Amino acid sequence: MPRDIHILLVNNAPEVRQMLRTALAEAGYGNITEASCGLSASKILRSTPLDLIITDIEITALDGWRLARLIRSGVFHCSSATPIIVVAKTWCERIAETTAREFGVNEMIALEHFQTLPEVVQSCLQAPAEIFRNPSVLVVEDTQDTADLVLRVLRHRFDVEVAGDGRSGLEAWKKGRHDLVLLDTMLPGMSGPEVLQAIMEIDPEQPVVIMTAFSSVDLAEDLMLKGAADFIAKPFRAEQLRKVCELAVKRDDYLVSNAQFAARVESVRESTEAYRRVSEAHQRLLDNLSTIVLELDAGGRIRFVNQAWNRLTGFSVAESLEKPLISFMAHDKGSGRNGLKSLLTRESVSFQGELRLNDKQGQTHWVECRMDAINSDEGPAIFGCLDDISERKKAQSQLEFLTMHDHLTGLYNRHYFDGALRRMVATSSRGQGSHALLYIDIDHFKVINDTFGHQRGDALLREISELILSRLRRSDVLCRLGGDEYAILAPNSDPSQAKVIAEEICQLLQNFRSQIDGKQVGLSCSIGISEIHGLAVSPEEYLKQADIALYVAKRRGRNRVQVYDPKDTESEELRNSLDWARRLRQAIEEDWLQIHFQPIMHIGSGKIAHYEALVRLDLPGRELVFPGEFIPALELAGEMPLLDHAVIRQTIALVAANPGLGRVAINLSAQAFRDEQLAPLIEGQLRLKDVAPSRIMFELTESASISNITAAQRMIKRLNGIGCEFAVDDFGTGFSTFGFLKLFPAEFVKVDGSFISNLDRNPVDQVLVRSISEVAKALKKKTIAEFVHSETVLNLVKGLGIDYAQGYHIGPPLPIGELKLTASAEAYAAGNPNPAT
Repeated sequence: MPRDIHILLVNNAPEVRQMLRTALAEAGYGNITEASCGLSASKILRSTPLDLIITDIEITALDGWRLARLIRSGVFHCSSATPIIVVAKTWCERIAETTAREFGVNEMIALEHFQTLPEVVQSCLQAPAEIFRNPSVLVVEDTQDTADLVLRVLRHRFDVEVAGDGRSGLEAWKKGRHDLVLLDTMLPGMSGPEVLQAIMEIDPEQPVVIMTAFSSVDLAEDLMLKGAADFIAKPFRAEQLRKVCELAVKRDDYLVSNAQFAARVESVRESTEAYRRVSEAHQRLLDNLSTIVLELDAGGRIRFVNQAWNRLTGFSVAESLEKPLISFMAHDKGSGRNGLKSLLTRESVSFQGELRLNDKQGQTHWVECRMDAINSDEGPAIFGCLDDISERKKAQSQLEFLTMHDHLTGLYNRHYFDGALRRMVATSSRGQGSHALLYIDIDHFKVINDTFGHQRGDALLREISELILSRLRRSDVLCRLGGDEYAILAPNSDPSQAKVIAEEICQLLQNFRSQIDGKQVGLSCSIGISEIHGLAVSPEEYLKQADIALYVAKRRGRNRVQVYDPKDTESEELRNSLDWARRLRQAIEEDWLQIHFQPIMHIGSGKIAHYEALVRLDLPGRELVFPGEFIPALELAGEMPLLDHAVIRQTIALVAANPGLGRVAINLSAQAFRDEQLAPLIEGQLRLKDVAPSRIMFELTESASISNITAAQRMIKRLNGIGCEFAVDDFGTGFSTFGFLKLFPAEFVKVDGSFISNLDRNPVDQVLVRSISEVAKALKKKTIAEFVHSETVLNLVKGLGIDYAQGYHIGPPLPIGELKLTASAEAYAAGNPNPAT
């Protein structure tokens, strides 16, 4: 290393300059210019090119920080990147190091370690330390819009890296060890809490800020307890995000600074003058911190506090000194008072928790504190730091309210209801009385929403909520479960008392008139009641009972009250229907719903033309369940659209994956005509799976189509428009409706199986089938015979003019894996009407 480099040595004390010059000279550095203050150093820098500057912090006229800032700004004759080394007489390591980074200082050492100065000089000259480095932030977020927003907000202050999922985020952190991790809770593959756990196991001191949109207060608190430094709720403001990230990046600096500051003050408290010099040196640094740093004496009185105290509380440092910290604390019995008391009595040596401070205007602020008790020559003392967390506590409170309340009406929500019901059931199970659950549904509310719009409907729901509340007792709990459904938990009420309450609510709504767009809107409601007596196996059983009673009330004409009665056969039918609806939802979620395919043969060619999709339930512990067992129950419960949607999705997916299926017929329920989401679902699934509409046809029963002829025509017209075809299923059961075929735009007519199963033994059936065939041909429609179970029946339907045959003689329904697919069905779907050709 050449020793002719030019060094500027700046220090007020001649003896210190001499000591440092000697150490440098012994290492071979002889070209040294000295300056006794910041002003003389500035004059030298204006005219003389220099290779390195060594300075103290405390120099007159221009302190070391400002001198460094001027050098880095490029106003002097030397390069703005000239290495700067600070040799400080008094300093707190972490605070000084943090400040040094901010002012672009390359290296910093204590004067007591001046012997290491030559090695530090050599290191700076060989490989200058990086200056002006922004803190690094790793953003683990799978939503691109959120990630882009964070990047825009933070890129000017931080070096930002983005990872799109938990696993890649963890690998990026292991590689980069970023100053801060901004972590979403909901991530694909590896969740946010799992990433946090993995990071904490490797480095418990790593600052991690959690981003959460739907999480509860309990989840946020749990993640903080597991190591997260802070959290921020989505959606967030730019200023809020920057503040949280700045605080998180600097938090470790603050906490470490506090411990180092306490240790430093204790070590130099040998004389009053030494303490004063250290206190003044650090006061200038501490006053720039947003964290409150304080010292308490043995009686808990404030001995030292920085200016952050004044900014938070409004009380000046002067008027706060010698006053007990507890006199500024809110009058509650929180952990803060207990923690401070344990430190003062020496029951513990450290405390970390939350407490509330009163400001000068009487407002309360939440702060997070960390305090340590030490013993000094002057007796016991307590050192600590306080961080303002008022905004975080406010956000927690808002999250807690939103977790328990309905955003539209302000009533308790389903989450709160579930907990309250469990508690009420528990008290009843312990023999502390019986209670009542009232399940309320506003009659025909969907009509109001569809007629006047959801905004007016929401306003009406708020009015209804106020109306119901006006009737309840103070002990009753009203919850909105969703949509137009409410529940009331009535403690210490038997069924007769609950029925009185319910009937009064029905009367209130019936008498209520709301004006919407100049029109009077009348209301009514149906209410189901169950008694909470502690005998049911679970809280959900009481809700199910109330739900069943509500169904009974609606089936008996609505605008009435029904108390659940297990002996009521109608209630038992509804219970069975609701059980099947629950099992269907579980079957869809657990993939227990199966689609089997039965071939339909073109009689003239003997080739398979297409298949019919038939649904089965493969429930655990049972043999395969056929539709006849569960469809009537689903129709009673009004849940057929759920089955329609699931069958359509699964069938189209199987058609897409198996070209050999060719065309497939899907049965639609009678409720499909009232399902406004059905046609968009079909169109969307065909696009999503890239399936030609000509490969899908739909079957509608004759009876359902006749009762909904207008809706059926509308749906068929829409799906015909994209290329799907239709068949009338079970035709002939309403034989008086032959003229219906003229109105119904279907390409196929399926002769009901009741005419086919005895065709070889019943001449009347043969006449009827021939009639159907002739009428269909006259209307240019193709016919399909169901239940063809023998060669004899097949020959008969062929002789009667039927075009296609379906039944066990042609082939049984089988899952896709057991089908022997041929090219004929695929060719038919491609547009060849005669598979034989």
